[in-house]
Amino acid sequence: MESIYTTEVREIGPEVAEFLEGGYLILFQTGAPPELAEMSVTHEVSHMRPEPPEPGDILSIGDNSFRITAVGAKAWQNIEELGHAVFVFNGFEEPEMPGQICLEEGGTASLTGSLQPGSRLQIKTGVEAADPSGKGVT
Repeated sequence: MESIYTTEVREIGPEVAEFLEGGYLILFQTGAPPELAEMSVTHEVSHMRPEPPEPGDILSIGDNSFRITAVGAKAWQNIEELGHAVFVFNGFEEPEMPGQICLEEGGTASLTGSLQPGSRLQIKTGVEAADPSGKGVT
């Protein structure tokens, strides 16, 4: 699988768990204003290819993997320019907002333990991650 995006968690804002319960994971690059850092995971990018991910690619966080179902028109630009990402665990095939990356629904409860300073978030091409059972990757 080709690496599309790799970033390392620096800090976890105090409101992240609440947002995860609602199906949202918000990232901001280290140095974000305090009011944004409270609701987000601050991170440092180590690799980012120019082309955005596509539906079927995989977001891995620790031992958890989620299939991407949609990528908003502005999502990759926001990540590239601002270090800002909004991952939504709703399974939608069309994002509600242009800055969202939609992922398969559910599984956010297990992320609380996986999101720690030093954890790696990675998006890889999903071609080789296909599950022959058709049950997804989570």
